[in-house]
Amino acid sequence: MRRFLREHSLTLGFGGLFLAALVGQFFAGHADFNERQAALGQPLLSLGQYLFSADFLVDVAENWQSEYLQFFLYVTATVWLVQRGSPESKPADKAGLDTDENQQLGRYTSADSPKWARVGGWRTKFYSNSLGLVMLVLFLFSWTTQWIAGWYASQSDPLADKVSLGAYFFSSDFWNRSLQNWQSEFLAIASMAILSVYLRQRGSPESKPVGASHEVTDRSG
Repeated sequence: MRRFLREHSLTLGFGGLFLAALVGQFFAGHADFNERQAALGQPLLSLGQYLFSADFLVDVAENWQSEYLQFFLYVTATVWLVQRGSPESKPADKAGLDTDENQQLGRYTSADSPKWARVGGWRTKFYSNSLGLVMLVLFLFSWTTQWIAGWYASQSDPLADKVSLGAYFFSSDFWNRSLQNWQSEFLAIASMAILSVYLRQRGSPESKPVGASHEVTDRSG
């Protein structure tokens, strides 16, 4: 058990932080929602009612969709886009899909390579892009959830105009929720890419070795 915890500590640690933050958001969101309801003279929701409400769901979904969008764009854009000196980037002369030898495909696979990397055909092609595709699906699913939950929440808001689901997609509320999250994700990626050229974090795979030159690219420490 101790070995399992150590070898999976990154996933378990951030999974625990995720659950703690989600629970905190739930209680804070419930208090904030009821404060707004009371100010408008509207009925208050119990904790159970708020848990399954569109207001809670839309707040959760709008954060999830922006994170999955960030990772979808990051894992796909870094195939072609580079930043000299960043450990988050490939060297400029290696931009692109890389060779079969480096990717351990075809005759370069080994006995312990994933099955779909060895079989060839559409399955290998799909598996070669599976990380980006799954991130895209998760983004679209959570973004759609935000859209529907946001529309449903607006229907119960006495101050909001009642519009159709299709019309809500083009509303300022929906796009404000989306874009305010997207811009922060894009800023975070750009900041990490350029700051990691000049700054260091000893022992982190997201940083170059402390003594590495600012010009060194695609090297972690």
